[in-house]
Amino acid sequence: MAKRDYYEVLGVPKGASKDEIKKAYRKLAIKYHPDKNPGDKEAEEKFKEATEAYEVLADDKKRQAYDQFGFAGVEGMGGGSYQDYTNIFRDFEDIFGDFSGFFDSFFGGGRRRRSSYTRSSAQRGSDLRYDLEIPFLDAVFGTQVEISFTRNEACPACHGTGTESGSGRKICPTCGGSGQVRRSSGFFSIATTCPTCNGEGEIIENPCKVCGGTGLVRKKKKLKVKIPAGIENGKRISIPGQGDSGVNGGPPGDLYVYIHVLPHDYFERDGYDVYCAIPVSITQAALGSEILVPTLEGKRARVKIPPGTQTGKMLRLKNEGIPHLHNSHRRGDMYIKLIVQVPTKLSSRAKELLKELASVNGENHSPNPIKLSDLR
Repeated sequence: MAKRDYYEVLGVPKGASKDEIKKAYRKLAIKYHPDKNPGDKEAEEKFKEATEAYEVLADDKKRQAYDQFGFAGVEGMGGGSYQDYTNIFRDFEDIFGDFSGFFDSFFGGGRRRRSSYTRSSAQRGSDLRYDLEIPFLDAVFGTQVEISFTRNEACPACHGTGTESGSGRKICPTCGGSGQVRRSSGFFSIATTCPTCNGEGEIIENPCKVCGGTGLVRKKKKLKVKIPAGIENGKRISIPGQGDSGVNGGPPGDLYVYIHVLPHDYFERDGYDVYCAIPVSITQAALGSEILVPTLEGKRARVKIPPGTQTGKMLRLKNEGIPHLHNSHRRGDMYIKLIVQVPTKLSSRAKELLKELASVNGENHSPNPIKLSDLR
């Protein structure tokens, strides 16, 4: 890719004064500086391009050679290269005035920046997760369960400060409280987390022996959790303030209880409806009958089987399903699938009666297939 004209890069006319060139470069350097655009390759390239242009145009000899011969005129004069910014770095104060003030405009100043690193600022505690298995019927009608879990709480010995009694914290001598250390590579200034204080800006002279300076200890806690009627598998219950304790007076996190509903032997849920399969005899299906089927409450509901019932027929009991989660007065329905059972053991008399029935009704020895859609 062809290099752009240095005057075009800085956005100044060819006869611009040194002050105009300096002002233009300062504006571009602030806008595209790598610390202000972390990970932005395009901004980094524009920063390098502007710096290269300034290196040439701010030097009288280089500028004269560039104006006369273009890029070829500054080759070998320490100009026209993205890599060597040593001279520019020496003139940095002249360009930006107070060097620290320049970075203050980026980050709000060293002292103000420190507040984001120091432990003196309150920090919210972490949220916790608890996975709870409950029986099917407890999810249907609701219940109350006592759970036991471990969380971080404020250390009782140091009251969460992390320091031994009578001692305190002091500003980190390595970073001066900023939480970061900077190293310069040519023109660039690269910030990294302070290795002494781990970015907190302060160090503890005498850590608490109980918590090791963290201000937190692990403790077991028991808690009663109300499970609402109608809750579904995979739902979660939020319990505010029961997560890990905060640091330096920060609020605690929350506890999230995730519900895992165990399957039932006979009932199966679909939304707020419930399904079960009930066996009936050949005679009950053929002649019709009245049977008692179990409900979710453990009672028996009376159900009429119409004559000529085929296996797989569905019967519905209204309002015998799952209570709605936020309105227990509303319930789904219960669906009963009838399964016609053929006896596997027959007495002699039963065989005679079935043969007589077959003789009266006739048997189809060449039946046509049934549509599978009719069975669904």
